[in-house]
Amino acid sequence: MQNNSHSWLYNQLFFDWKKFEVIYCLGLITLQLLVYAIAPDSLVGMLSGVTGIMSLVYGMKGRRVAFVFGTIQCIAMTYVAWISHAYGSFSMDIIYVISQPIGWFMWGNDESVHQFSNKMRQLIFFGAFIAWLMGWFILNQVNGQLPYFDSINFVLSFIAQILYILKYRENWSLWIIVNLANLIYWSVLTIQILNGDTALGTLGANLSQVALQAALLFNSIYATKVWAENSRK
Repeated sequence: MQNNSHSWLYNQLFFDWKKFEVIYCLGLITLQLLVYAIAPDSLVGMLSGVTGIMSLVYGMKGRRVAFVFGTIQCIAMTYVAWISHAYGSFSMDIIYVISQPIGWFMWGNDESVHQFSNKMRQLIFFGAFIAWLMGWFILNQVNGQLPYFDSINFVLSFIAQILYILKYRENWSLWIIVNLANLIYWSVLTIQILNGDTALGTLGANLSQVALQAALLFNSIYATKVWAENSRK
């Protein structure tokens, strides 16, 4: 039994890696460590960044262990979002924490990658757009930071996470939008701190999120290609 556990863990962590994937994964983790070295005021932010990269890279490869790293990342990110008054992100991170064991269970019972028909895909993206507008209005009412961007994180992330757990390849198209919006969002908050326009959050925590979102954007683009190939198989 113990040998089977070791074999499972080894396969989850180390089996079937392309040279390109190893290089870019190490590169993205190094980027997080460099950001922490530049602004070492948030160990939690750095932890969120590193585990976030590991979660999405293993998710790209369809490995259940992604949800272990995802749990750690979401708990850390919840704290970072709270101190930055990123209420949409904070709300979603709580949902992410809850969704991790659900994803672990779902991926253990279905190894295949699915895809929607063109008509259903269009309906999902249209519904996501309407939901974004509604989220923007709600977050604006509670004086959230940059509600038009935070709504993307609040609404589209929820839809993308459901599709991710159910292993629909379309989840990565939504994650590309979310990651791009979050990259802009955290970059703006970082600039505000540097200019002294806000005292919310810390420079190190925000920089770690800029690096993380850039990494996740790259990973989402690459994962779109990988999951498309897997769905054809």
